Amino acid sequence: MDKFKQHKPWFDDECLGFLDQRKRAKIQCIQDPSQSNVDNLNKLRREVNRHFRNKKKAYLRAKIEELETNSKIQNIRDLYRGNSDFKEGYQPRCNKVKYEKGDLVADSHSIVARWRNYFSQLFSVHGVKDVGQTEIHTAEPLVPEPSASEVELAIDKLKSHKSPGIDQIPAELIKVEGRTIYLEIHKLIISIWKREKLPEEWKESIIVPIHKKGDKTDCNNYRGTSLLPTT
Repeated sequence: MDKFKQHKPWFDDECLGFLDQRKRAKIQCIQDPSQSNVDNLNKLRREVNRHFRNKKKAYLRAKIEELETNSKIQNIRDLYRGNSDFKEGYQPRCNKVKYEKGDLVADSHSIVARWRNYFSQLFSVHGVKDVGQTEIHTAEPLVPEPSASEVELAIDKLKSHKSPGIDQIPAELIKVEGRTIYLEIHKLIISIWKREKLPEEWKESIIVPIHKKGDKTDCNNYRGTSLLPTT
């Protein structure tokens, strides 16, 4: 894990110093497992984790501010490059997974196929009988089209620091573009409203397996979280 973190852009000499302190405390605890040494090691572990979280948050804030600045001054090249930093894709932490019969697979194509099969079975509905179509007459009230102000309010409420879906557009990027992008999104929504049909891309999501407990190679020990398109 430490080697993994050292390749992160926010990892610096100060972070390395925290790791050295924790390493020395761990060695001391192994040599003399007294209660004071154990408490000191646990304290350092909490401090290291807190420091890493703060470093990562500060780095992300700086990148977002950089995006905002490049957007305001119309620096499209650097804006695109900065946005690409958020689009590096999900990297699975476990590079092995088990088939249903317990056999391990390690190549990326087999792993993706195993996850696809697992979630397909998990989300499929069994035992549902055919239901006859019944014509239902309802008196639906006339609902007005979404206004530009409603779209702007919805965009303002988008949560930051969330992983994007298949569109790979972070919420921060939509927010910093301002009213210009708000109006374009409003036009898109009005077009969808009139056609009464959602784009196929909006119906798709990226399912990310989140480990719950137990064996990390067993798919049954994971829950899936869906990343929907930001737009």
